[in-house]
Amino acid sequence: MIVFWLSIFGMICWGIAPIFAKLGLKDLDPSVGLIIRTLTASCFIIGFMGFKGFNVIINQCKAISFKTWIFITIEALLATLIGDLAYYAAIKKGSVSIVATIMASSPLVTMLLSTIVLGEDISISKVIGAVLIIIGIRIVM
Repeated sequence: MIVFWLSIFGMICWGIAPIFAKLGLKDLDPSVGLIIRTLTASCFIIGFMGFKGFNVIINQCKAISFKTWIFITIEALLATLIGDLAYYAAIKKGSVSIVATIMASSPLVTMLLSTIVLGEDISISKVIGAVLIIIGIRIVM
């Protein structure tokens, strides 16, 4: 049940955030906005690490395999750098409601690739959900 509520909380945060991004990017280059966002998030994470204990975090990082570092680095480049920069540039130039809707359809890509790369099953409910997402995007556009 905790996964459901954490997901709902994350969804609400992701739903609110684009409004502030649009307001903040009004007179700001998207690259600079992304730098500010990333530095702010990094400072909060470092602060959180202080509560957990820097030694604990450092020891956990030392135990991570090279392969895991590569996967997390690729994810960071795709999601946090390239994806977020595209998102910021799109929000600056376009309608936040349309950009957010299109960006929120990323689970379609995840669903397809998780089946191809990870061998996860596709159920009829997932297919129906994907079709509804595509219909929703089309309606908004």
